[in-house]
Amino acid sequence: MSHLLEVKNLSMFYHTSKGRVKAINDISFNMNYGETLGVVGESGCGKTSLGTSLLAMPTPPGRFESGSVILEGENILTMKDDYIRKNIRWSKISMVFQGAMNSLTPVYTIENQMIETLKVHIDMDKVAAKNLIAEYLSYVGLSPDVMNRYPHELSGGMKQRVVIATALFLKPKLVILDEPTTALDVIVQAEIINLLKKLKRDFNLSFIFITHDLALESEISDRIAVMYAGKIVEIGSNENIYGSVGAKHPYTQKLLKATPSISKKVEHLEFIEGTPPDLVGDFVGCRFYDRCEKRIDICEANDPLFKEMSDGHFCACHLV
Repeated sequence: MSHLLEVKNLSMFYHTSKGRVKAINDISFNMNYGETLGVVGESGCGKTSLGTSLLAMPTPPGRFESGSVILEGENILTMKDDYIRKNIRWSKISMVFQGAMNSLTPVYTIENQMIETLKVHIDMDKVAAKNLIAEYLSYVGLSPDVMNRYPHELSGGMKQRVVIATALFLKPKLVILDEPTTALDVIVQAEIINLLKKLKRDFNLSFIFITHDLALESEISDRIAVMYAGKIVEIGSNENIYGSVGAKHPYTQKLLKATPSISKKVEHLEFIEGTPPDLVGDFVGCRFYDRCEKRIDICEANDPLFKEMSDGHFCACHLV
């Protein structure tokens, strides 16, 4: 088995009164065991929709249109939801959702919330469950007495650690992290990132790391996938995107030029003029056409193919 995860031609649209919102539109990529894949892009490009789609639980009114999500050789989109809930989600693939407080029920203690997750998957008595919860709280640097507290009694960093522990304690192979450091101060952000690196080594995990922060992404990810308007426009290793090879898609290049750097002198930060396209309706040509300074005539009428330019470096642009 060569890949942990294979996503093939995946499309997921939100069916609204205004039409179909094409949040995920014909996306394909692979992930290896023990790899961290970073997913970056502007707000509304489909990053979180991609994460929930990989769990086979698109937010209503989202529906799958086509494609497959093959996890360890099995297409989970063909499975019944009851089976996925008991045998796939949190057992093989889990997710740390954006905003830890929104993931925790304020009227339940941490123990009650974590035990609820266990009950769905494992037949375990309460004493054994409490011991397991204490064990995994210790893995994320929290004392066992945290399980007796309510979410409002914890700091933002502590809540994020609880959510990470909950995502891990059924020993999944793949964990999707949706902006796990958002709304945390820089010191706590650094602690969470170092914790994730340690957990990856200790548990031999694979991560999909969703964020807006390209500098942070370069620190933790092995490969970077750049999303724009529901599609992946470029994917490559850190060396491909940040190093001597360099990003090839004009959108990726613009994102990098809008990111401050402490390692090299930047005369001025750039920005991308205009706004992303409306994802309702059909597309003609390149989605980045209206905002691209390098566009040529073919870009307006023809959607570029997602092609491999070198080993593992893919790009969807007529210029390459």
